[in-house]
Amino acid sequence: MRRKDQRVGIFIDIQNLYHSSKNLYHARVNYKELMKELIVGRKLITAMAYVVKSETAKGEAEFFDALVKAGLELRSKDLQIYPGGMKKADWDVGMAVDAMKMSDILDVVILVTGDGDFVPLVEYLKLGKGRTVEVAAFGRSASGKIKEVADEFINLEKLPKILLKKKYNGS
Repeated sequence: MRRKDQRVGIFIDIQNLYHSSKNLYHARVNYKELMKELIVGRKLITAMAYVVKSETAKGEAEFFDALVKAGLELRSKDLQIYPGGMKKADWDVGMAVDAMKMSDILDVVILVTGDGDFVPLVEYLKLGKGRTVEVAAFGRSASGKIKEVADEFINLEKLPKILLKKKYNGS
C-alpha cells in the first residue's frame, strides 16, 4: 500500500534494463518517466543508477547525462576485460550493499532489475530489515523467483510511457 509519507530509495540495474528494452522491444527506457511512475507522490530519498563504462560505446556520455537529468545519482565502474577476452560488467554486489546501507532510512526499497541474483537481497530487506520491497522490470525477462518474493512486482511492460520506441540505432 503506497502512502505519501513513505521514504523511497530506487536502485536501478542499468545493464539489465538497457538490454531487456533493447532485445525485447528495440527501444530505450524513458528514465524520467520511469522515476515518476515509481515514486508516485512518495518521498524520494535516493535514486541510484549503476552503469558500466565501456571504451568503445558511442553516445555513452550523452546517455549518462540523460540519467543524471532524470534525477539519478550515477555509480559507475569500468568494464573489466580478462585475458582471453572474457568481459565482466555487473554491479550486483555494489547495488546490494548500497540498498542494505540505505535501508535504515527507507520505508520502501525499489529494485529496478529482473535479475534473480537479487532474490537474497529482497528476502534480507523484507525479513531482516522489515522494509517493503518493490521490484520493477520487464515481465517477459524478469526472474520468476524475484517476482514471487517481492512485495510488489511492477511490470514495466504495462507502463506505456516507459519505452521510447523512436528508431533504435543500437547505442
